[in-house]
Amino acid sequence: MSTTLDVRSLPLVPKNPLPIRQLVSLVRRLDTGQEVIRDAGGPITRIQFGPKWVYPPIVAVMSPNGMRDVLGRSDASSERCIYHDEVRNMAGDSLWVLPNDLWRPRKRALQPVFTKHNVRNFGGHMSGAAQAFVDRWPDGGDVDLDVECRRVAMQSLGRSVLGVDLNERGDTIARCMHVASSYTTDRALRPARAPRWLPTPARRKTRKAVAEMKVITDEMVRACRTDPTRDAPLVRALMDARDPETGLPIDDDDISNDLLIFMLAGHDTTSTALTYALWVLGHHPDAQARVAAEAAAIGDRELTPEDVPQLGYTVQVLHEALRLCPPAAGVARMATRDIAVDGYRVEAGTLVAVGLYGLHHDPQLWPNPMEFDPERFSPENVKARNRWQFLPFLGGGRPCIGEHFARLETTLALATIVRAMEIRSTDDFFECEVPLTTVAKGPIRAHLRPRN
Repeated sequence: MSTTLDVRSLPLVPKNPLPIRQLVSLVRRLDTGQEVIRDAGGPITRIQFGPKWVYPPIVAVMSPNGMRDVLGRSDASSERCIYHDEVRNMAGDSLWVLPNDLWRPRKRALQPVFTKHNVRNFGGHMSGAAQAFVDRWPDGGDVDLDVECRRVAMQSLGRSVLGVDLNERGDTIARCMHVASSYTTDRALRPARAPRWLPTPARRKTRKAVAEMKVITDEMVRACRTDPTRDAPLVRALMDARDPETGLPIDDDDISNDLLIFMLAGHDTTSTALTYALWVLGHHPDAQARVAAEAAAIGDRELTPEDVPQLGYTVQVLHEALRLCPPAAGVARMATRDIAVDGYRVEAGTLVAVGLYGLHHDPQLWPNPMEFDPERFSPENVKARNRWQFLPFLGGGRPCIGEHFARLETTLALATIVRAMEIRSTDDFFECEVPLTTVAKGPIRAHLRPRN
């Protein structure tokens, strides 16, 4: 089915049977809305809100084969979509939003920075940040896991990027990120959008928020240029990066833009993953005890990246947490030509919505999908599973470049905290919202008790 003739012979993706009004609401609910759409129309289904010239048709893809056919392509059959265009318009060029022709040289330059080996040079600060969380509660007590994990992520991110704790600017960063992500998501999902030159109140507010964040990232870059001895591991790595084909460096403005996106994605995704993992362990004391024992067996010292191979069950818990609460509920691509997806034809000009939440909660793929079961990710089960069935950091040609960093940091933090503290979650439900990435909605309450 690789030729144009074969693709044209395929049937179109079946249209979803749900009423338009309900679909409009479900599409805006970027996580759980996928389940309703999937259950009604199947794991690959088409949504048509009106004529193509008003709003492109949407094909929601939530099957492993569909993931392979969309994300696994190395050709130019898909491109960044309106959502990425909106982020690019507000926050400038970055690896995440660049179209394919501009993305390739930037990826070549940045890829060596984010290898497993190099990540260890600027990663691993999460253990110290997690220990600081533990030290704030020497006698235990009632905490908001969301607030505490955001502090942990901000401290670790700051140390990894600039060698300083960013928590003194944490409120500004969190507020600005929420404003910017909410605006771009809302605008991208609107069938009719005001022209970009129109200075609406929401646009002015968002531009101000982005400008505040850019002040921080611009300062990071300038400080490193001014002081060659400044300890800023990731900024240094970006400054030293070169395109292996052309030898060209990344200019400072683009470094600042990339730092802004890393800060946004790295903070929210890491803090939410850690918050959810701690919360779910707070409801499963047996699993929590196994994580604590595994970390304790390493010894009474700060955990390092070299310890991760000994934290196998902790990694299983993290993966199950990422399945239940994926940091990115979904992504989108724009089909630039007709393509074959899981036995159907997707026409050029279609918005292809890759539903990670729907994939990770499909009962046909994951029996009892809402049940927390780290054994799903035992080595034996992972080996037997379709590689496109679990994609917390995407896959194929444009996966999340920070995957190794995120896995390393969250594993070390989870093991550090659970080794020291017994957690009892007091909230029965983990409420989320998805302005861009998945974030906790409101306090996530728990009671801590020191293990010793």
